[in-house]
Amino acid sequence: MSNLFLKKGLSTLAADAGAAEGTALKRSLGAFSLTMLGIGAIIGAGIFTLTGEAAASYAGPAIVYSFILGGVLCALAGLCYAEMAAMIPVAGSAYAYSYATMGELIAWIIGWDLVLEYAFGAVTVANGWSGYLFSLLHKTLGVSFPDAALRFTKGPWETVTLASGQQASGIWNLPASVVAILVCFVLYRGISQSAWVNTFIVVVKVTIVAVFVLLGIGMVSAANLHANPDATGLASLVPARTLLVDAGREIHRYGWMRGGVLTGAGVVFFAFIGFDAVSTTAQEARNPRRDMPISILASLLVCTLLYVLVAITLTGVVSYKLLGVSDPIAVGIDRIVQLRHWTPLAQKGFTFAVKLGALAGLTSVILVLMLGQTRIFFSMAKDGLLPWFGRLHRRHQTPHFATVLTGAFVAFCGGLMPISLVGKLVSIGTLLAFLLVCLGVPILRRTTPSADRPFKVPLPWVVGLAGAASCLWVMSGLDLGTWVRLLVWLVIGLMIYFTYGRRHSRLQREHGTRFGPLRVDFLGLSLHFLALAGLVWSLYGLAPSLRGGGLLLQHGAGFLAEEGATSAHLLGALVCAVLAGYGLRLVLANKEAPPMEAAELETPELEAPEWP
Repeated sequence: MSNLFLKKGLSTLAADAGAAEGTALKRSLGAFSLTMLGIGAIIGAGIFTLTGEAAASYAGPAIVYSFILGGVLCALAGLCYAEMAAMIPVAGSAYAYSYATMGELIAWIIGWDLVLEYAFGAVTVANGWSGYLFSLLHKTLGVSFPDAALRFTKGPWETVTLASGQQASGIWNLPASVVAILVCFVLYRGISQSAWVNTFIVVVKVTIVAVFVLLGIGMVSAANLHANPDATGLASLVPARTLLVDAGREIHRYGWMRGGVLTGAGVVFFAFIGFDAVSTTAQEARNPRRDMPISILASLLVCTLLYVLVAITLTGVVSYKLLGVSDPIAVGIDRIVQLRHWTPLAQKGFTFAVKLGALAGLTSVILVLMLGQTRIFFSMAKDGLLPWFGRLHRRHQTPHFATVLTGAFVAFCGGLMPISLVGKLVSIGTLLAFLLVCLGVPILRRTTPSADRPFKVPLPWVVGLAGAASCLWVMSGLDLGTWVRLLVWLVIGLMIYFTYGRRHSRLQREHGTRFGPLRVDFLGLSLHFLALAGLVWSLYGLAPSLRGGGLLLQHGAGFLAEEGATSAHLLGALVCAVLAGYGLRLVLANKEAPPMEAAELETPELEAPEWP
């Protein structure tokens, strides 16, 4: 079993980073371009959508505190990423760091998990891009679409409103697929061109956000900001604790703790997702040891400041109770131009500019997330864990095969899958990656204390463990269905690893590991995972149900369920546990014995016994 946790030495990672011409990525990015990549990934879906939802449902005007708290939590992970990226300047991000600290199996799990963050994250943002494009064309410019065209703005599990007012199912989210293909083309051309396009888009959207703040900050109303008249000072921004009834359940909303500012921090935490995408381009940075920490921390600082300013402006010009919509910035714009008594033409022009900025912001997020995904695939393929993805284009020096497949995946899923299905998967996948990176810093401090660290995290044990605990806390707030979907995704990944990855791993070959018949792996894995599914059903009575385009879990009879617990369920759980253990044993034991040395093959001579 120890071969599952073989670690890649830091010297090997450094050699990979300095590989020969034609097999290494082109180093062309400076600190400014890297910082722009970070800002491009962070400022997007979060600032244009999550701000309103978190304010209306949880924190009110105190969403400012939620952003500050979320920024602090993210900064803990950012410090750990900065040390790792400077110390291990190779493509692969958390995957490469885990390979050096926790071994091959954990690295594979993280690499596979990062698909949830990058590829599915791009799918989610592509859906948002489609919505803003339709809003810009239809609501702002007044373009009318026939019913047949409207059904190509949503996927088959979503509904659209036809011209007659009737609801109909969508066919395919065509704008989401188109933007994924266009971004794929930009990435295929090369990292320099991609960075230039991203920098231009970042300048546009930061300008739009700055104009929104400058025009709105003077219109802020104290009546909107002071949500709790019984409190004084800064505490008055926090709405009073309220007991609500939702579907027969009593839930607490607002206040400081769960359901209030703290939960709001958990929601807006995901608005910071993207700074880690900078670390995936370490192998393309001209001076990664200096530029990686600068770009990661600078992008976090800039975005936190912008988030706080936008939150103050938005909740100051509009009551937080009116912000629970998909386009809260647009609501804020309408209120600002109304308060400034602009003409309808000026109002339409300003709204057009801001929505165009939102489209630019979402485009740069898609670009950086897809860029990160291709670099993860490239790094895993260079280690032998995946096929094909390690090939580089002869002229552009980009992982073109990984780029094309990533673009095709995002275009297909973006046209088909609803945001509700993939949004929480992106969140839990990202948090799992953050958690393991935070743990990796103190582990490396203990295992390789003498390694060269151009940037060092202060108090690594405190920062690392606090960051990991923060990520775990946010993950614990996600529903059981999201956890099950994560486990199903990891099961698929483990099937690929045990049947292909470990058999082609460069590290396994270097250590002379040889594996037995492939059919034994298939049999063992199938038995193990089917038995685990039976174990969950026996204990909790959970059964999958596909409704509304998503995987739902229905509760039934089970040993630990509230109703219907019987001794038969306990017996079934015990049988499933035994079968799961046996299936895992088949996989772990499926190795060939190493060839014996010649000396070991010689038959020892038997000495004649001495007779008394």
